[in-house]
Formats: sequence, C-alpha cells, structure tokens
Amino acid sequence: ILTGATASLKANANSSPFAIAKFGLRALSQSLAREFGPQGIHISHLIIDGIITGERAQQQFNIHPSSCIKADSLAAVYLDLMRQDPSCWSQEIDVRPATETF
Repeated sequence: ILTGATASLKANANSSPFAIAKFGLRALSQSLAREFGPQGIHISHLIIDGIITGERAQQQFNIHPSSCIKADSLAAVYLDLMRQDPSCWSQEIDVRPATETF
C-alpha cells in the first residue's frame, strides 16, 4: 500500500516538490499494480485528504479533532485493503473526514 495525499491529484501553489513526489507515487502504484497484479500481488494507492488526529497536528494546524481523520479509523482502511479478495481489489482509495472540503 502506497500512501499518497491530496497532492496526488491536485497541485497547489508553492508545493511543487511535494506535488511531483505524490503524482509520481501514484504513477508508481499504477505501474506496479499492472506489473505485479497478475502474480497475485495487490498494490494499492491510498490518498489521505486530511489531517490525522494527534497532539502534533493540533498544535501545528490549530484544528479541532472532529475535523481530523482518526488514526484507528485510518488503520482499519489499511487492514481492509490488505484483506481484499483478489476478485475485487481496490487500486486507489481516497479517505477524508466528512468535514473536509474537496
């Protein structure tokens, strides 16, 4: 599972290096999925569109926890991806809190 961000799909001003890295990571995940999927290896790209709860995030972004992604909930998404049956693999998933503007 490769972890992306909003910048995987949309670049913002003054974030060129980050956007290049995240766009590239998305392309890598698609390429790896096509290369290794036939061998039974599940490659997926998870786009995290939001801030993950924690003291550091609250201090750095001055954001209320209800506007953040709960770490336990995010971990459950990763676990679900790992448990998917090969007949129905997710290649890319976007996650965000309900309050996130997109």
